[in-house]
Amino acid sequence: MALWDRLKESASTMQTQLIAKKNDLKSGAFRDSSMAMCALVAAADGTVDPAERQRVAQLIATNEVLQNFPADDLRRRFEANLDKLTADFDFGKVSVMQEIAKAKKKPAEARAVVQIGIVIGGADGDFDKDEQAVVREACYALDLPPHEFDL
Repeated sequence: MALWDRLKESASTMQTQLIAKKNDLKSGAFRDSSMAMCALVAAADGTVDPAERQRVAQLIATNEVLQNFPADDLRRRFEANLDKLTADFDFGKVSVMQEIAKAKKKPAEARAVVQIGIVIGGADGDFDKDEQAVVREACYALDLPPHEFDL
């Protein structure tokens, strides 16, 4: 199977798993961690162009799992994390990783945050090396083994 097909299948499988857990993913820690993860993946290459920002914001607004939270609140949190990353990527990344780590206490939420990162990363059809690297780092921040997610 081609890498692209495996990637699409993996993102689809993760989205299905997330939907199955939707009712368990209602905490503020999950909300904050998932928005930080979305911003980190969007800025993984060190830049965020307006089209990418809009695409990720649209994915957040339409993701069934994230509909437990008000869309405008999610967008505000996503944008705040992106602003930190675009102002100074390395310094902002420290703050964003702290947000991601909020989900560490609940393994199901931590796994869901990583899965959201993979879904967002694969949404454009190319889960590139930079995106994989930041999701892998997030796994460490959440005390999860990256190999569990093929990272």
